[in-house]
Amino acid sequence: MLKTTQVETGSVAAGQADGQEENDGTRPRPQRLRLAPVVLAGGAGTRLWPLSREHYPKQLIDLVGTDSLLQATLRRLSGFNARREVVPEAIIACGEEHRFSTAEQLAKAGVEARLVVEPARRNTAPALTMAAWLAQGRGEDVILVVMPADHAILDGAAFHHAIALAAEHAERGAMVTLGVPPTRHETGYGYIRLGEALGDGAHGIARFVEKPALELAAQYVQSGQYWWNSGIFVVRATVWLQALQALQPAIYEACMAAVIGGKLQPPYFRPDCKSFLQCPSDSIDYAVMERLDQPDAPCRGVVVPLTAGWSDLGSWEAVWDATEKDVDGNAARGRVMFEGASASYAYSDGRLVACVGTSNIVVVETADAVLVADRSHVQDVKSLVERIKAQRAPEAEDHRKVRRPWGFYDSIDHGERFQVKRIVVAPGAQLSLQLHHHRAEHWVVVSGTARVTRGDESFLLAENQSAYIPLGVAHRLENPGKLPLEIIEIQSGGYLGEDDIVRMDDNYGRCG
Repeated sequence: MLKTTQVETGSVAAGQADGQEENDGTRPRPQRLRLAPVVLAGGAGTRLWPLSREHYPKQLIDLVGTDSLLQATLRRLSGFNARREVVPEAIIACGEEHRFSTAEQLAKAGVEARLVVEPARRNTAPALTMAAWLAQGRGEDVILVVMPADHAILDGAAFHHAIALAAEHAERGAMVTLGVPPTRHETGYGYIRLGEALGDGAHGIARFVEKPALELAAQYVQSGQYWWNSGIFVVRATVWLQALQALQPAIYEACMAAVIGGKLQPPYFRPDCKSFLQCPSDSIDYAVMERLDQPDAPCRGVVVPLTAGWSDLGSWEAVWDATEKDVDGNAARGRVMFEGASASYAYSDGRLVACVGTSNIVVVETADAVLVADRSHVQDVKSLVERIKAQRAPEAEDHRKVRRPWGFYDSIDHGERFQVKRIVVAPGAQLSLQLHHHRAEHWVVVSGTARVTRGDESFLLAENQSAYIPLGVAHRLENPGKLPLEIIEIQSGGYLGEDDIVRMDDNYGRCG
């Protein structure tokens, strides 16, 4: 059924690609196109290390407010139906390594969505292309509202106003981006030079400008002719596909093949891996938006103003700027105390962080790393993370507490030939059936009930009972109860890396 839907999608894209619909005046005009939220959630956010890690990036973290950035993004169009109907099921593009955490956050937020799991990172243009094919799978053209998963917007009503204006231009066939009138000289953002005024606050796009040096950024802000590029796009699915086919045929063909050959495993949609890996990597801006000023461009580019307290939260400086501050300009989250400090930001992931007499600094505490940085140098955190990766240190990729589809584990202690973990398994969940070539394990139940598979044996363990798993023996841990299962695992052996896992059976599709 899925492939049939995709074939119908292709015929719609071909038949309505010009973005126009004939009407001889004798029949009523069709209803306005619905909005389809598309959330791009494939980034890593290394500038927000040590809180954001490769396997748990910033969109999954509650940096501002009580929701994670991903959850806040998915709720952003809530209440918009009074202006224009919104498709109830959002489409989220994410990586294989983040799919379980993303699905978990959707469940907690009570949000209906379909996850497009990308086999590899190919930037935003391929992600949007697959979303466009899937969004119009019922033969219905829709207006895609494309939002990065890791931005903050403080004024929801102002955001709705900007989207409503953008949707009007998009329905008429334009490719629309939201531009933010700058409030300061910012070198970390791209800029859009405004073209002709369109009479409703929107402008044509004269050109896109890369991240400028400070002096040039100051000139842009003073001129009033440049807006920040927010990375939020509004475009009809058929218009995007037609533009991509004309401007980037290799991306178009690879993504079409990946969708047609893909598999639906609710809530996941898995593109065909071989086809997707052949897709060039490119961003929405580079692939299409920056080419719309060409004479033979298939559609026009429009920029709509967004004055809604937007931030891409691309650095700790941006997080400080988006966070409520005390009378001395300090901002904090978690267990933090300031004494004689000013214009500082502190984040505690558990322990008390005390800042005394500090000025213009950032302090971020996690269980396994602490960052202390001058606010004027926070962009250098990305370079620091590259050095950590080069040393093959684990702090670049994972937190001490690592989330898994069955629960999580926390690496409590480790040393020469041993490691101790606290493992929590959700009710009804189970780990994969696996073995290790280089380590043995000893499990002690702290609370709950465990079902243990060890070779040909299967038995239950209650609190304070334990089991030994010899090296090379197939085993599995399962929680058959209705309460979380907590155990202490003691590993011993010559090599204790996570890649010493041979999976033979897994409920979460991780085998092989």
